Formats: sequence, C-alpha cells, structure tokens
Amino acid sequence: MITVEHLTKRYGRHTAVEDVSFRCEPGTVTGFLGPNGAGKSTTMRMICGLTPPSAGAATVSGRPYRQLPNPGREVGVLLDASAQHAGRTGREALTIAAATMGVDRREVAAKLDLVGLDGTAAKRRVRAYSLGMRQRLGLAHALLGDPRVLILDEPANGLDPEGIFWMRGLLRDFADRGGTVLLSSHLLREVEAVADRLVVIGGGRIVAQGDKGELLAGDRTLVRAREVAALRRALDAAGLAATVGTDASLLVPATPEAVGRAAADAGVPLTELRPADGGGLEQLFLTLTTEPSTREAVR
Repeated sequence: MITVEHLTKRYGRHTAVEDVSFRCEPGTVTGFLGPNGAGKSTTMRMICGLTPPSAGAATVSGRPYRQLPNPGREVGVLLDASAQHAGRTGREALTIAAATMGVDRREVAAKLDLVGLDGTAAKRRVRAYSLGMRQRLGLAHALLGDPRVLILDEPANGLDPEGIFWMRGLLRDFADRGGTVLLSSHLLREVEAVADRLVVIGGGRIVAQGDKGELLAGDRTLVRAREVAALRRALDAAGLAATVGTDASLLVPATPEAVGRAAADAGVPLTELRPADGGGLEQLFLTLTTEPSTREAVR
C-alpha cells in the first residue's frame, strides 16, 4: 500500500506540489496523470525518499521509504530508465542489484527472461541498449526483489506497440496477485486499459481522483462561475460531488439540469454549463488540465 498525506514541495517561492493526498491499495493499478510540470515526478520522488517534502508525508507498506530495511524487497522503483551504468551489461547490472538486496542470483536470469532480454541482449553493454531495452531492464530491476509495490514513472517510453501490450499484461497480473502499482504515463489509452483508479494532478494540486468507472461515467457536467466558492457550497448542499480543474471549472458527476437547479436554488450565476464530452480518459484529462486559453484549440 502507498499512502500520501498532504505532500507539499516548495523551491523558494515556487510551489511544485501542494497538499497532495491519495492512497494506492493492494490489488490495484493507480494511474497517476497530469501534464508536463504538473508535479507527478516530484511527488513520486518524495514517495521514494529522493526529494524531501516541505510538508506532509508518504509511506510505503506503512513506513517512510527511507525507513524500509531493504527497500528493493518491498517496493520496485523505475523513475528514470537511463539512470543505469552504461558500461555494464544488463546481466551485470542485475547481478550487482541482486547482491545488494540479498536476492538469489538465479532470479537474475528469471527476471531477464520475464522482461524479454534474452541471452544475447543480456550480454550487451547498457550503452548499446535502445530506450525500450533500457525500460525493460529497469522493469527487471524493479521486479528483482519480488516486491509488493511498484512505482513506475513513464515505463512505456520507447516500447513498441507489442512491448506496451506486454507491459500492460505484466502490471495487470502483478496487481491481480495482490500487488500495488502506481503508474505515471502520458499514454492515456494504455492507462485507461489497465488502471483501476485514477489520480489527476494539475498545477501541483490534485484535481480529480477516484475509481476509474466513476470518473468516466456518462452523466458528467462541466460548470463554471465567477464565485467558485459559492458554487461549491451550492453543489455540496445539493449532495453533488465536484472536482476542480486547473482553470477553476468544476466537473460534476450529474446532469446539467441537476447542476443548474442547484446553482439556481442558491442564487449563484453561472458563466458556463454544459455536458462534459464523453471521450473517455483523454477527454477527462483535457477537461481537467487544459487552461481556458487553449481549451478551444483542443476541442
């Protein structure tokens, strides 16, 4: 399990991540989505103890990452497939990792075979690997200690369509056996195909999270008002949940009629009220994270 509670990261006057909270449960794949610069990688680095938070905390299997006695046996991490010793062979890289974690060396061959790096590829220097091969080696490293948790940042970069399909099956099988997966990716259709839950971040803040089916349900309304706080109070009073986009628009899992009635009853004037486009995860992502100045260009 991964638990993130009110994580915040500031660099001087710039706030990269602000008050981020979510949970990743065993047996699930959580898609962590957001545009470039939204705070995804910073959040994942804080979870893995690589970046100290300014506020808040994160735990993996009930402990901060840095307090895990042998982290590789608890959580498999792939944040940068290129961060590998270029002069070592793939087999050497995994053998050293196995020795560090106290893993049986026989697991090296097993994991290389699992990710599709056969005998010839395993003997090549990492500098000669394509990006896709480095991703596969990174996944083998993440899986080497048979962890219960995987934290993966853009693991499909460089993979061909067959490789992406293979990775989807690998992650789905891992979760179905009780594992916990936190997956960041720009390949929205692949995330939609494999994820159980979604967490969407924009401008350093969570703008939506929940079960994939609920977030992608058919009856959804996009609504906007100058007095956003008053609109939220009106929706809360009517029992209508809402998530806030980066442009202060609200996405409500209800019909436009129900949303409009709630606003009218509270005397809140609206500047926009329309059905949210039913284009699946891609449209949800754009609705929540696209700024008003570019919204018309992407519709």
